[in-house]
Amino acid sequence: MNNSDSILDRISLSRRHLLGSLAAAAASAIPIAAYAQAASAASGASTAQAIADHFSSVATMQGEFVQFGPRGEQTGGKFYIQRPGKLRFNYDNPSPIRVIADGKNVAVGNMKLKTWDLYPLSKTPLSLLLAQRIDLSAGSVKSVKQESDLTTIALGNNTIFGNSTITMMFDPRTYDLRQWTITDNQGKDTSVMVFNVKTGVRFDDKVFRVPYEVIPGTAAYRD
Repeated sequence: MNNSDSILDRISLSRRHLLGSLAAAAASAIPIAAYAQAASAASGASTAQAIADHFSSVATMQGEFVQFGPRGEQTGGKFYIQRPGKLRFNYDNPSPIRVIADGKNVAVGNMKLKTWDLYPLSKTPLSLLLAQRIDLSAGSVKSVKQESDLTTIALGNNTIFGNSTITMMFDPRTYDLRQWTITDNQGKDTSVMVFNVKTGVRFDDKVFRVPYEVIPGTAAYRD
C-alpha cells in the first residue's frame, strides 16, 4: 500500500465517521424537538387553564359592553353576570332588546313588541361562559392561542351545540376577560367587548328573573 492509498483510506473513514455522527445527531434531535413541542403545548394549556380558573372564580361582575352583530351592526349597553348560569344584557336606547339568563333558560325579549323567545341555557354556548368552572380538559376546547397581548380560548361541543362555538379573549397579564364571540351554526359571529368591569357585586334576585308569566307556554318554569 502506497501513501496515496493510505490517505484515501483515512479520508473515506473520516467521511463515514462524519456521516454517522450527523445521522446520530439528527436521530437524537427528533425526540428532543418533539419533547420541546409537547412541553410548549403543555405549558400553554396550563396557562390557559390558569386564566380560565381565574375567570371562573369571579362569582359576579357587571360593566358596559359594545356588541358587533354579524351584519356589522353595533349596539351597546350594560351587562350583569352571576355564576353559575345567570346573565342580563340591557341594551341602550333605541334598542328594545333585553337578554336574561336565569340559570335554566335564556330569554330574549323585545320590549317594544312585548315578545319573548326562550332557549334552554344548556343548549347554548353561553352555558360555557357562565359555568361554575371552565374545565379545559373536558373535551370542549376547540383551540387555545397565546399571543403577547391576548390569550384566546375557543370552546364548543358538536353534540350539544352543533357548529356553534364561543371564543373568549383574555388579557394574558391580568387574566381579565376582554371579549367573547359567539359563532352560530351558520358561521355568523356576534362579538361582545366589555369594559368598565366591576367584580364582587351583589345583585337583587329580580335582576336575573325571566318573566315567564308573560311568555306563552312557560307555566312549568314559573316559581
